[in-house]
Amino acid sequence: MSVAEEVLEPGPARVESSRIRIKNLRLRTFVGLNEEEQQKRQDVVINITIDYDALRAAASDSPDDALNYRTITKQVIELVEDNRFLLLEKLVHDVIKLVLGHQAVDSVQVEVDKPHALRFADSVSLTMAASRRE
Repeated sequence: MSVAEEVLEPGPARVESSRIRIKNLRLRTFVGLNEEEQQKRQDVVINITIDYDALRAAASDSPDDALNYRTITKQVIELVEDNRFLLLEKLVHDVIKLVLGHQAVDSVQVEVDKPHALRFADSVSLTMAASRRE
């Protein structure tokens, strides 16, 4: 029995979830309320956790059956770098909507760090999570 067949077999070792993590995606965008933030791009660090059913991809070993995280990452880069945001909430929400636009995605969690947003803190971050409605 192949490894892929074993993964699909019912039993105590059955895979129940699959998770892709895009870690520390460093981008520059306009985000913030004050004039300087609206005129000068700032660094943001994005972490995305995506849950999806990877069993078909595990069984077939075919890219056609997998969620293409490279495509998602390119779309996130374009979204973040080509837009302006007053609030982290809007930025995070827009990334969530983009990721959930991929039908294979069951749920997503997005965290955006804004380094040096506060004088005595390394960063400020906002995290939101969403799942597909059943």
